[in-house]
Amino acid sequence: MKLTDRYTAESGSVYMTGIQALVRLPMDQMRADRRAGLKTGTFISGYEGSPLGGYDLALQRTGKLLQELDIHFWPGTNEDLAATAIFGSQIYQVAGPSKYDGVLGIWYGKGPGVDRSGDVFRHANLSGSPGHCAAIVLAGDDHACKSSSIPHQSDFALMSAAIPVLFPGNTQEVLDFGRLAIALSRYTGAWCGLKLLTHVCDGGGTVTLDPRRWQYTLPEGYTKRTEPRLLIPYTSAIEPEPNRHRLEAAKAFVRANGLNR
Repeated sequence: MKLTDRYTAESGSVYMTGIQALVRLPMDQMRADRRAGLKTGTFISGYEGSPLGGYDLALQRTGKLLQELDIHFWPGTNEDLAATAIFGSQIYQVAGPSKYDGVLGIWYGKGPGVDRSGDVFRHANLSGSPGHCAAIVLAGDDHACKSSSIPHQSDFALMSAAIPVLFPGNTQEVLDFGRLAIALSRYTGAWCGLKLLTHVCDGGGTVTLDPRRWQYTLPEGYTKRTEPRLLIPYTSAIEPEPNRHRLEAAKAFVRANGLNR
């Protein structure tokens, strides 16, 4: 066994921290896409802050493992600029043809960073993630104010932006719910949030790895938009309740995959 098994092993059991599970998450998705014949990439950007304060360092320490899987990490100057960069990764096709079939965008930041990035999240989620793109928001919440100046939670801010939220409670669920969030985003076109508490990020545990573990049922009756778009000033006038159908599709996805138990 090697320490790098936490990132390279594709089956069996390994020990990792919650932060390391977040590092592995896009690796697993890129491997799954390659098995499915897709040429996809990942773009990660955000701003450091507990409980996700060590996420950027953990990404940097992986070195070539990220490059080999077309995973690109670029720390943001602040939360807003990072969120805007992720928004751009979801509509990259407006700039012309690309060698990628889609991009997985991952934003990370703590609760106050979610609050200050609300404008970007609202517009980005309204624009959506077309085709094989997907976007997830890693929201680090410190309810107990262990290492923050104030206690905070991101649920209501994400809900107000019509972003569905999944809430992993341990290291295994970071991987499981993370893959579900990506699948939900790809199916509906909505951005999807992962609420990550301090004890999950700082803690660790043994996780089970098996590519067959992450297979999902896609409900019929919903087809998301496949072309990228930039929002226009009168979008809400020509698309009343633009997120309503998307949220209904998200609920159907949750029910189809047994997440409403």
